[in-house]
Amino acid sequence: MKLLLGRGDVNPDEPDSHGRTAFNWAARSGHAGVVEILLGRGGVNPDKPDGYGKTPLWWALRNRHAGVVKVLLGLDDLNPS
Repeated sequence: MKLLLGRGDVNPDEPDSHGRTAFNWAARSGHAGVVEILLGRGGVNPDKPDGYGKTPLWWALRNRHAGVVKVLLGLDDLNPS
């Protein structure tokens, strides 16, 4: 992940065909470490909804990923509504 993100031509906030970004997938899948790496890199929107209107926080809550929820709720600029 770190090598891929080190490339200048990789945009981690680019959505796939379902409107999901790498950040959304990491949060949805419970990968708190990847969520932290992406947040540390910058250029990602932790509130960006997917093509179905679901945010990374929504997916983390839905899938009961407490570690990701804790990271996301610790952000100053996250809109939890």
